[in-house]
Amino acid sequence: MTKHIFVTGGVVSSLGKGLTSASIGMLLENRGLSVRMQKLDPYINVDPGTMSPYQHGEVYVLDDGSETDLDLGHYERFTHSPLFRDSNWTTGQIYKSVIDKERRGEYLGKTVQVIPHVTNEIKSCIRRLATNGVDVVITEIGGTIGDIESLPFLEAIRQFQIDVGRENCCFIHLTLVPYLKAARELKTKPTQHSVGQLRQIGIQPDFIVCRTEQPIAQEDIDKIALFCNVPAKHVVEERDADFSIYEVPLSLVDHKMDQMLVERLGLSNARELDLTKWHELLNALRHTKTEVTIAVVGKYAKHKDAYKSIYEALDHGGIANSASVRILRIPSENLEREETRAMLENVQGILLPGGFGERGVEGKIEAVRIAREHNIPFFGICLGMQCAVIEYARNVLGMTDANSTEFNKDVEYPVICLMDEQRSVTDMGGTMRLGSQPTSLIAGSRAASAYGSLDIQERHRHRYEFNYEYRDRFIDGGLVISGSSPDGKLVEVIEIEEHPWFVAVQYHPEFKSKPTHPHPLFKAFIAAAVRKRRGETEEKPSNA
Repeated sequence: MTKHIFVTGGVVSSLGKGLTSASIGMLLENRGLSVRMQKLDPYINVDPGTMSPYQHGEVYVLDDGSETDLDLGHYERFTHSPLFRDSNWTTGQIYKSVIDKERRGEYLGKTVQVIPHVTNEIKSCIRRLATNGVDVVITEIGGTIGDIESLPFLEAIRQFQIDVGRENCCFIHLTLVPYLKAARELKTKPTQHSVGQLRQIGIQPDFIVCRTEQPIAQEDIDKIALFCNVPAKHVVEERDADFSIYEVPLSLVDHKMDQMLVERLGLSNARELDLTKWHELLNALRHTKTEVTIAVVGKYAKHKDAYKSIYEALDHGGIANSASVRILRIPSENLEREETRAMLENVQGILLPGGFGERGVEGKIEAVRIAREHNIPFFGICLGMQCAVIEYARNVLGMTDANSTEFNKDVEYPVICLMDEQRSVTDMGGTMRLGSQPTSLIAGSRAASAYGSLDIQERHRHRYEFNYEYRDRFIDGGLVISGSSPDGKLVEVIEIEEHPWFVAVQYHPEFKSKPTHPHPLFKAFIAAAVRKRRGETEEKPSNA
């Protein structure tokens, strides 16, 4: 039978349940076990697609077009677990499914209630991942113990342990052990209260993972174990990672978390842990040969989680080039100030991420101009590519009024416009061009060189696109359209040939980057930044 691990959180939000879940998944995979990852979110939105990045952070898109929680990015970066629609469920989706069944008469006239109908729906979502051959399903419960929104999910997993048997189910509770500087001591009381609330619901955690800034003394571990009814060895310290989030799995290994899980769940087919490649990864991160500064000019730069996958992919590109990447986060509206524009001229690379809406767009366009005119390696993604097209039209092709119809519907030169299939769309949620789509690259282009292939698949999330009517005018004006949809109607990649490295894409390559397998474009972008740092202007031959 498939074993189930449920990860809950207490005391405060943003403790790192996603990272902890991903780390556990990675450790079990490296013991030869097959793992599936899942996130259950308590908010009523059907998915995060219509939520502001300031509210939710980035929207992580899967191959099948699902718009999901950013924690699924951690799952993909740390594990090989396939992710799809069933990997992320929200309260909105659960209730929508229940209501649809009620309208179809599937409940045969019964009064529809939270228990058993909503909880049964949640349990069915968990079971969908427990297919033949899967050793462990790890399900992270979003929110914090004590939140009213989380109660149906907690009740569902309480019932689930009865359904599958306690021996096939394990509960991990992540909590905060705060350090009070004035008292110079760690406080265990918040953890005791959090676990107390969990036990009142009917869930006894098997393990308590304690997030902390300071080492936890044995007497505090013993106190937590006593009051929370767990063995002392099952109280696991998870200290803040000083260097990299990729150290988190090693922290768990130091406390024998993987071994205890194997024993608790009776995973007799688990082999000895082999983290050779992970140690090589951390060694590469620690021993870099150079440092580059990359400016990320974005609409949501003030909120770190808004571009989570971008920042991770930049680090992955650094790993591939033995370079430490220093990220300079610049809100795009700040480029209206001269001193901010001057900052860009001193970086080794400029990246423009995606976004929606008019705010800050002129600042992004200014960042493109600086990168183009000062020969700074440039990487545009989604809206970043659209801004690059607008800047080129205005300042190279002389179309001074060029813009996107997203920002000005009556613009004289609509070089970016709404996609044809989007013109009749009225609902905002889940209606964009989403998920994995094919792209054909032209031979000899920088993109093709980076990928080592002419046919690629990348994930999309957009409504607006390069206006095909202006394609020939851009080509005649020197812009290289190096990637298109197979039918040639959608522009996917643009480049400037005489620039040291200027590439912009309509899709989101950051979603397919892993620390052990950096995305080819991020690898090439950081390589260009390293060359600029060294004063080199051209790529060296691949056989050099």
